[in-house]
Amino acid sequence: MSHQAQPQEASEPETPHLDFQGTTPYEDYVQADVLTHLQHTLSDDPGEMVFLVTTQVMELWFTVIVHEWETAAKALREDRVPVAVAALKRSVRELEALNASWKPLGQLTPAQFNSYRSALGEGSGFQSAMYRRMEFLLGEKSSSMLVPHRGAPRVHAELEKALHEPSLYDEVLRLLARRGHAIPTSVVDRDVSLRYDPSPEVETVWTDLYSGDEDAELARLGEALTDVAELVWRWRNDHLVATRRAMGAKTGTGGSAGVAWLEKRAQKNVFPELWTARSHV
Repeated sequence: MSHQAQPQEASEPETPHLDFQGTTPYEDYVQADVLTHLQHTLSDDPGEMVFLVTTQVMELWFTVIVHEWETAAKALREDRVPVAVAALKRSVRELEALNASWKPLGQLTPAQFNSYRSALGEGSGFQSAMYRRMEFLLGEKSSSMLVPHRGAPRVHAELEKALHEPSLYDEVLRLLARRGHAIPTSVVDRDVSLRYDPSPEVETVWTDLYSGDEDAELARLGEALTDVAELVWRWRNDHLVATRRAMGAKTGTGGSAGVAWLEKRAQKNVFPELWTARSHV
């Protein structure tokens, strides 16, 4: 009489290490307890919590994106284009996540927003120092945007430093000049603390690059920059739509022009010649 083989008892998975002398290594690294206790709502409306947390999440994404663009700018100064492109590609995925942050806020009705809007007081997104550093890296320089931060010396010093450093696009154009492309001296040596203005000569350089080998290193750099520019445009438009839906044409928080201000911003493209050159290829 044959004996059937008895099934072996399934081995139990190992129990993770649960006993630590102090806080967990996860907490030590992520600082989750700090992050999850930063929310101090100022109204009784339950919807304020999602507004506050979403805004804080946006600030964290701003921080990551600034890191990526500063990494890319440094790599371009050192002629390490692949490193710069890799950082730009990472920032594209991060911009996609940032833009998705509008989802929880994108369908606010005026009544819902008004239920806690007064809690914001004079607070407004344009006062975000990290977002301003993003804008400066995109070439949207303005010394007046340092004024709101005079009361925070460290933040003001960081912004002043960013104001006087070349933008990401400045570093791109300097790289093109070093590679022998006809970038005007007036562009290479411009006052980088001022907003960048489009140049016909720069447009011609991009036209020539896009008329050549699409797989060439500089053409791939141009496409990585265009991906970034497109998502910045989408961010501005999503901000505009969310604001228009929540408050119409009323004056914005912090005394800004609200929708009118955002409409003006949404009409502008960063890295402008990368867009206009396409008409000539």
